Amino acid sequence: MKILVMGAGAVGCYYGARLQQAGEEVVLCARGENLRALRERGLEVLSAKGNFRLDVAATDRPDEFAPYDLILFAVKSYDTDGAAAQIRDCLAPEGVVMTIQNGVENEDALCRYFPRGAVMGGNSRVGAELIAPGRVNHTALGIIEFGELDGSITPRAERLAQVFHRAGILGELTTDLKTIRWYKLMGNNATNTVATLSRTTLGQMLEDQDGYDLVRRLMLETLAVGRAEGAHVSDERADLQLRQIQKSLNAYAIKPSTFQDLERGKRLEYDAISGAVLRAARRHGMKVPATETVYTLLKLLDRGRSAAGRARPG
Repeated sequence: MKILVMGAGAVGCYYGARLQQAGEEVVLCARGENLRALRERGLEVLSAKGNFRLDVAATDRPDEFAPYDLILFAVKSYDTDGAAAQIRDCLAPEGVVMTIQNGVENEDALCRYFPRGAVMGGNSRVGAELIAPGRVNHTALGIIEFGELDGSITPRAERLAQVFHRAGILGELTTDLKTIRWYKLMGNNATNTVATLSRTTLGQMLEDQDGYDLVRRLMLETLAVGRAEGAHVSDERADLQLRQIQKSLNAYAIKPSTFQDLERGKRLEYDAISGAVLRAARRHGMKVPATETVYTLLKLLDRGRSAAGRARPG
């Protein structure tokens, strides 16, 4: 299978590497120093499952190697429109573009550029950090949960499940995409936000009782909104996930992606996470005060950093 990873940051590079190891033809679409390193030195992955290095095909022009059977869409949500426009004509006739981005709104965004039947949705479940250009540190999990937008189990979905299984990245082929997407958003709206605002790892934020209580409140708000949206989510999942994080040996090393972006001086991906919860809550006339608070704080933090960067001499 010919696969384009559109957005080869830490997450995209990890999945691309595993797919290439399994024998798939993979192209990584990256930018800047990361692209240069991938071209010149290849991709290095540090992982408890074993470190390895691969020579990779890397580009900033996705049409260079088109067409693709699968486009794994892993750009930041605020780059969705620009990236989707770049790949509009890059799918093979029966090809699929699968978003594994944060949030629950990117499937519909991609449908503005592709026929709905060419779009699939999924969750990235991985702890990964780009510790240097072309160098990824894999800290936890490493699977993809995915499904068709209409919930059907199709031959192409089963084929993708087989490909992901061979690569060791298959989590679940689901018939209820909305529910698994809201469960992922539950975690993002709680841990990404608190980690970024407090500059703490997962372990650090949960060892503090006030931090734990705030994370749990954000999770429960998200689940309530998800139910209003039609997702079959249970509050029990919040406590289960919190216990799993606390038991994880890597919890004190894991920095959610938005915290990583803060450290690198990059734009913060808060609108696709907390903003998505707020927009859905408002559609149903629901109050989500904790989410409103972290959204506002992240917005102010992001805008303040941008303004400081523009004002900086040189």
